[in-house]
Amino acid sequence: MSSVKVVASWSGGKDSSLSCYKAICEGYDVCYLLNTISEEYRRVRFHGMEETLIRMQAQAVGIPLLQKATTADGYEEEFKDAIRDVIAEGIGGVVFGDIHLPNGREWAEKICRDLGVQAIEPLWGCSPEEILSEFIESGFEATVVCTQGDLLGEEWVGRRVDKAFLKDILECKDVDPCGENGEYHTLVTNGPLFKKRVEIVESEKVLRSGYWFLDIREYRLAQKNA
Repeated sequence: MSSVKVVASWSGGKDSSLSCYKAICEGYDVCYLLNTISEEYRRVRFHGMEETLIRMQAQAVGIPLLQKATTADGYEEEFKDAIRDVIAEGIGGVVFGDIHLPNGREWAEKICRDLGVQAIEPLWGCSPEEILSEFIESGFEATVVCTQGDLLGEEWVGRRVDKAFLKDILECKDVDPCGENGEYHTLVTNGPLFKKRVEIVESEKVLRSGYWFLDIREYRLAQKNA
């Protein structure tokens, strides 16, 4: 078992949550969650979640959050700067949620090579179906918060990631079951990582530039057994 102190790259979605959980199960000491937001819109890139919602989610998990505002042109250096700020605390690695896209893993390895730390990829090489099944069977709960509209229509937004979702997504042509190509994104609201759960109180489906989003207007922390 490893006791390496690490930072987990954190979008708030299913892959980053499962990879963080698996890293902890493998013995890594996850000291921080690292989340990047758009400097312009103050939302998570691609997922569209407000920065305050991710802060609440991290509070529910109980792991300190490093939230970094980033720009499109300076993203890589800004991402590395966030990790540099805590390397002095003994951070020896970064956990990523890449599955099978070589460019994603190559980018993660370059980042970590530049920083002199280890790139940890708990999901790498697993099949998307296997990952979704493990996510669901482990007790995580997630909601679809963004879809590429020409592939997954409005009816997919707001769906819970459960066994019915798994069955339906496997039947979709030209869609990676885990959304690895950006077909959809999720927000995790509960699971084995969580000390509390995030409750979506009020939301609305909106279409922006060909993408459906779940615009979450009101949310709160709740007890897991509530």
